[in-house]
Amino acid sequence: MRYPILCCTLALGSLFACRPGGKKAADTTMTDTATFEQDVNFLRQHLDNVVLLQSAADSSMVLVTGDYQARVMTSSARGMNGKSYGWINYPLIASGEYQPHINAYGGEERCWLGPEGGQYGLFFPPGKPFEFEHWQTPGLIDTAAFTMVSQSDTEVVYTKEGALQNYAGTVFKVGIERKVQLLDKAEAARQMGVQLPDGLSVVAYRTENKLTNTGTEAWQERSGLPSIWLLGMFTPSDKTVIVVPFRQQDNAREFIHDDYFGKIPPERLQVRDGLVLMKADGRARGKIGLEPAIAKPMAGSVDTESGAITLILFSISPAGRYVNSRWEQQAAPYKGDVVNCYNDGPLADGSQMGPFYELESSSDARPLLPGDSMTYRQTTVHLEGSRTALDALAQELWQLSIADIAAVFNKQ
Repeated sequence: MRYPILCCTLALGSLFACRPGGKKAADTTMTDTATFEQDVNFLRQHLDNVVLLQSAADSSMVLVTGDYQARVMTSSARGMNGKSYGWINYPLIASGEYQPHINAYGGEERCWLGPEGGQYGLFFPPGKPFEFEHWQTPGLIDTAAFTMVSQSDTEVVYTKEGALQNYAGTVFKVGIERKVQLLDKAEAARQMGVQLPDGLSVVAYRTENKLTNTGTEAWQERSGLPSIWLLGMFTPSDKTVIVVPFRQQDNAREFIHDDYFGKIPPERLQVRDGLVLMKADGRARGKIGLEPAIAKPMAGSVDTESGAITLILFSISPAGRYVNSRWEQQAAPYKGDVVNCYNDGPLADGSQMGPFYELESSSDARPLLPGDSMTYRQTTVHLEGSRTALDALAQELWQLSIADIAAVFNKQ
């Protein structure tokens, strides 16, 4: 069974995203001209808890807010006048109002808990059909404000405690601690496992997400286990392509899922030579997922016009339990994806919340004893600058030039 709505891909009527100088989502050929400073000023105007992390060594900056669950809203590799990388839902934030089902504020990394659907899903009340009218993002990861416990120029830490109930009726009492740390260029290169060529501006940050069982009962597989789920929303373009590497093997295609909203046609998705390539233009809804059996600890995108590259780096537990979020009673509730990517697009009625695209990763799920914790880390990196340097990096990361990546869909 395919489910009609997943994660933050809901229609909110006229609440499309528009930034100063940008175009409304009705015109999905979106040229977003907002600078990082414009986004900072807007968020400071509408939110109480906004923290700017910045490097003393270069022009990298990251903006975080405790008002939205310690969410990284956006970042810049070139200071206040640089490109702002996160997709931000200006009208929803400016309205100051809560929406039914989800408050999709945007931001380039937020922390959710999975699974979404299924017999252990956290987004449906017990006994209700897996249908949109019953789907609800838990308040702890949607509307709750997190408390800041420490801050420096390059790091901020937030915490929050709460409770969630899953579809099986299990109540999880949890503590969440989320640390956001701005990284320098050398550490970004180390985590990427490459030597960065000269001529690049870089912004990189790592989040450390700690989930604690604060209740009195052990979490058990037979009654459901939560996982840590990190999702980033970015601005699409007609020239942007999602690139996800995987380990090649004879049956690799069995572990790559592209039917969340119906099969993605070949003019939008190509699987070849150890890479999944997908358009990120905000024009057609589609989602892919890779299981840990073949996934590599990286996913990303490239703007084939400017050459700018975005990456998420994460860890994989090959033998871990990865939750299944499909909206159905599942035969294999712990055989889910470790990495997902989503391209937004209009719904059947023509409405659209974005456009945006998403890069996502998930931890495995663990049977924590009372007082025990698990920690999941992800690093996000944005690189821009010399086209020659970016092309050299693309070839080292993916064994394809940026022109080769562009040509995959230009020929379709």
